[in-house]
Amino acid sequence: MQITTRYAGKQSFGLYCGLCLPWTSATSLVESMSLTAQAGAVTGTIAAFVEGPIDFYKSQIQVQIIRSRADPNYKPAYTTVFDCVKATIRTNGFKGPFQGLGATLVRNAPANSVYLGSFEVMKDQMAAYRNCKKTELPAAWVITAGGLGGLLYWLAIYPVDVIKSAMATDSIEPSKRKYPDMATTYKKLMADGGPSRFYRGFTPCLARAMPANGVMLYTVDKVTATLSK
Repeated sequence: MQITTRYAGKQSFGLYCGLCLPWTSATSLVESMSLTAQAGAVTGTIAAFVEGPIDFYKSQIQVQIIRSRADPNYKPAYTTVFDCVKATIRTNGFKGPFQGLGATLVRNAPANSVYLGSFEVMKDQMAAYRNCKKTELPAAWVITAGGLGGLLYWLAIYPVDVIKSAMATDSIEPSKRKYPDMATTYKKLMADGGPSRFYRGFTPCLARAMPANGVMLYTVDKVTATLSK
């Protein structure tokens, strides 16, 4: 009787451990994803203040090129990026380069949270599936994780990026702006083409996202591993 009781107790303990292990693994996964997602959100927020002005000037020059091709009589307001920098600062002071910054922040924080968080979680799951360390994953697997992370990045925020682009390509003169804020931009774009207006260029964007982000995050992964040795 005593032996039976002990055996039953061991069985119960074994069953308890068996049930707890998946729960512990899932909890660790959630915690890992949460930390990486938070780091991604902070990174995206900080990057917006550097990326925003660069993207703004790029957008201003690009829209001039498009208009010049569409209208031979169109005269570009700026002949160089430096001319554009001088004009924006002269018109709006040092806040000029941050036109559309609000939309960039709304895009970057959640996008990078999903982007980097999903990349690390997928690597964790791949390593568990192959029963190896994340640093031992084959290149193809890491590139796939990075590519899928890139897809999730754009799936999460593409409409916000469309709003950001509309604001960044708008006039630098506040009185002439068609898209002065996010709410007005959303309403005008919706009136212009409905929900599909927010997904123009979506397919080529996704086609680029997979290989570009896959290779980029694989490179970051390998450089980080090398520097950590």
